[in-house]
Amino acid sequence: MKKIAVVTGASSGLGRELVGQISREGGLDEIWAIARRTDRLNALSEELGLPVRAISADLSSPEGIETYRRALEEDKPDVRMLANCAGFGKFNHYERETTDTYMNMIDLNVKAVVAMTDATLPYMQKGGEIVNIASCAAFQPIPYINVYAATKAFVLSYSRALNLELRYRGIRVIAVCPYWTRTEFFDRAIADREGKQVIINYGAMYDPAKVVARALRDLRRGRDISVYGAVNNGQRLLVKLLPHPIVMRVWNRRQKFNGTPDIR
Repeated sequence: MKKIAVVTGASSGLGRELVGQISREGGLDEIWAIARRTDRLNALSEELGLPVRAISADLSSPEGIETYRRALEEDKPDVRMLANCAGFGKFNHYERETTDTYMNMIDLNVKAVVAMTDATLPYMQKGGEIVNIASCAAFQPIPYINVYAATKAFVLSYSRALNLELRYRGIRVIAVCPYWTRTEFFDRAIADREGKQVIINYGAMYDPAKVVARALRDLRRGRDISVYGAVNNGQRLLVKLLPHPIVMRVWNRRQKFNGTPDIR
């Protein structure tokens, strides 16, 4: 039986970095890299020296999930790792974005994570691993990143509970909660429809290679959450201690939001 890892959002960012790091660990026959941009996926195999099966699928749609299900049914592989890295955010005042944007965000950040997990579990054995990319935004409600933060709070809660539920099968689940990280995520997220910068104060910006390396270490240590970076861990502690209304007011002041759709 072919041993594989499945990585969504593999064409860029944390997904692409994860593909590189798990390929260097060895023990896999193939990596299934899922994304909408197959041109980037096709180059991965040459870079890694490991067979990469590029699967073009939009996981925000039922058709995209069905494409993946059919591939599993045909090959019947032993999935050693599922990494749900696909996702996107859009930072803006809630009233300045479209319903379609929010629905697509929920479909990809939430529904696809659950659907991919459900499709994959029948093909996982003892020692299997599930990596779900959440965010430090999962720790508190965040104005102007309203829906995105809520989707990541779901991923965090879902992953930690699922880790306990799957313990009897010897399958581990971890939620990775990065702080601001240098990826292409920002190409889409940080500007509004007029191209104006929404987020202006980041505090820190981390290297995706270090975020992924820490996540894999935490996974193998049996942890159900991975939080890389001193600033990130400090913030996680503070939002536990402070009332969330205060946390949200501090965030708004740091970003100079004025509380209206005009932002500033």
